[in-house]
Amino acid sequence: MGQFFETIPEYVMRWILEQKMFWVASSPLSASGHVNVSPKGGTYFGVLDDKTFWYMDLTGSGNETISHLYEPGNGRITVMFSAFEGPPRIVRLFGHGSVLERGTEAFDDFVKKRDVKVVPSSRSIIIVAVHQVASSCGYSVPYYEFKSFRNTLNEFFAKKVDRFEKGNREESLERYWALKNSYSIDHLPGMEIARKTAQKEHIAPIKKMVGPNAPREYQNGWTFSIWHLLLAALSGAFVPLVLRLLVANLSPALIRIGA
Repeated sequence: MGQFFETIPEYVMRWILEQKMFWVASSPLSASGHVNVSPKGGTYFGVLDDKTFWYMDLTGSGNETISHLYEPGNGRITVMFSAFEGPPRIVRLFGHGSVLERGTEAFDDFVKKRDVKVVPSSRSIIIVAVHQVASSCGYSVPYYEFKSFRNTLNEFFAKKVDRFEKGNREESLERYWALKNSYSIDHLPGMEIARKTAQKEHIAPIKKMVGPNAPREYQNGWTFSIWHLLLAALSGAFVPLVLRLLVANLSPALIRIGA
């Protein structure tokens, strides 16, 4: 039976912290944009209070969530947990997110005050201001037995950091972010530090998505062309004229009716 809450119930908080993975969904505002769903695994998340969830965003080849949260007027995000053992349950946290990029004062303050472990692949911290919580049955979700977390991502970036610290400047995280995380697949701006590094070091971000239907630029539904502007200008000029003609034609008839 589905239930909705304005805040995260205490028993749901405890259950969330026991989970081994979750999913994050976000999308751009434009109807032509692509919805993104990302699986997250590990112990890099927490609940600050009954309206605030956070997780450590690890470096990857994509940066859709960051781009969607940065988009003006957007910020929508949904986090979903699902029980794979014990009683069935699905929990969704609906909210708006904010980004604390690694290397910023806000990021450093967060990890210091809460004693959060930063791993080699750490890219940012995502804060979710929750405004609605949904709990549903999850009766059709299968059972899965947890074996262990994968260490491949952290091992990959640990080696990258080690090579950088030994003098190979090409291996810096900032250069990786510039190449892979400067823009979303819909060409929305991604990490700020990535775009600054790309501009400073003349790094061309990789092209994402392929084929003739791949987006070449962000198609904002509110973008006006020159024809829209001309139509608006003409409408503004003709509407007063049409109103004056209507009043002029109606006045004699109104006079006759009054007589």
